[in-house]
Parts: sequence; structure tokens; C-alpha cells
Amino acid sequence: MRYKIVIDSCGELLDEWKQDEHFESVPLTLMVGAEQIIDDETFKQGEFLHKVAECPECPKSACPSPERYMRAYDCEAEHVYAVTLSAELSGSYNSALLGRNLSLEDHPDKKIHVFNSRSASIGETLIALKIQECEEKGMSFEEVVATVEHYISGQHTFFVLENLETLRKNGRLSKVKALVASALKIKPVMGSTEEGTICQLDQARGMNRALIKMVEQVIEKTADSADKVLAISHCNCPARAQVLKEAFQERMKLAKVVVLDTAGVSSMYANDGGVIVAV
Repeated sequence: MRYKIVIDSCGELLDEWKQDEHFESVPLTLMVGAEQIIDDETFKQGEFLHKVAECPECPKSACPSPERYMRAYDCEAEHVYAVTLSAELSGSYNSALLGRNLSLEDHPDKKIHVFNSRSASIGETLIALKIQECEEKGMSFEEVVATVEHYISGQHTFFVLENLETLRKNGRLSKVKALVASALKIKPVMGSTEEGTICQLDQARGMNRALIKMVEQVIEKTADSADKVLAISHCNCPARAQVLKEAFQERMKLAKVVVLDTAGVSSMYANDGGVIVAV
């Protein structure tokens, strides 16, 4: 096998990747109160969202251990790549990097690279898709790394949430601001920074207006869109994602649009009704 792509479970897998030996999802652990939930194929989104809504405490996540990444790297592939959550948002990148360094102590000739996505969710998916594209073109390991790192530097992630409770509970939004926003039906339009942190780009009263503003932000920040893949992940709102897809296709020239449901970690932050866009 020429290559393998390891993605932490904040990144959604395309359906065709789930049975493909070139891909492996390394799960984070979700914590709702005292309960621990492994973010793997056993994750049930509906049950999880109900537990989060019922729990007064903020849900949390724990990154995979370096040893878990080492097991993923231990394969016959000539080239191994890991894609993780933004290093500014999670310890997953550092854990994957430590796992790489430990693997190289035993196998110094093995080629392993860890990509800090500076994103999350569907942003990670697009990075894995880019790696696959480069490998299928027959690029060398070094060419793949350089091409994908350049791609990451130009990628943008955007999101709008229906429910601000998780942001309030984990301290990213004050209780007063969350209450005011909920009372006035104000929805912030959020995005990623170049460093991989989260910032507010805009806001609007009502979900539909916020989605329109997000579409405008995506168009404004996306150059040469005809050559790009745009991806949408949604938390339990397929109709909303479809409307977004159609809006982008009407207003932008795009190589492809991918729509996926959020996995565990993304569901925890997006919450019921949230949508994430990466391009």
C-alpha cells in the first residue's frame, strides 16, 4: 500500500473511505457529565444531542493518546499522513506529533507527516481529500507535504450555530451575551483565523439571515472557486445543508460540493441545527 491517511474523529469521513484501508479514523473521547462516549462508528448523534441538552455541565472531549496514533501509523504504507484538529483547539495535533516521533525511534526510515489542519470537522475532510488527490497523481512524499501545507494555508472554515449553549457552557460566550443573543434570535457567523482559532465574522437576527451572511463571507474570501471543492457538514439538519448547497452552486463556480453529517466531536460543538462550511 503506497499511502495511508489517519484523521482524528473530528474530521468526517466520506462514505467511500469508511471501508478503504487507505483511511483510518482515530477517535476522540466525548464526556457528558460522568459518561464517556467513544467517537467512533458506534456514535449515535440523536442520543448524544439529547444527553448534552439534559446535562447542565459543558460536554468535553479528550484527544487520542500518542500510543493510539502509533498504532495507526504501524502499517505497511510507504507514506503515512495524519490530519488533526487545529492545534489551537485541541491536544490532538501534539499527541499525533508525539506518536510520530515515537514511531520514528523504532522505524527511522518511515515517512510520516502530521498536518495541523488549523480547522476542524469538514475542513479536515477536505485536507484528507487533497492528500488523496496528490497521492493518486503519483507525487512524492515531499511534494504531497508541500502541496497540502500550501492548501491548508489558503483554506477557510465558517459556521453558524442554531444553539449557543455549548459555547456558553465552555466559556467561549458569556451567559449574558448568550441570553441576549437567544432572546433577540441573533446568530453569530463564525470563522477560523490563519492560526486556527475561532473568530466572529458577522451576525444576523434569525438563522436564515445568518446563513445568507455566511454565504457572502464564503464568496468574499474564496478566490479561484472554480478549481475548489466546497464542503458542508451539518448537525441533524439535512434540509438546511441542501439549501446552503444550492445557494453556493447558484452564486459560485465550484469543482464540487460535498455534504456530510457531523460526527461526534463536531456534533458536540455545532449542536443541533449547526452548519459548518469549508473551502
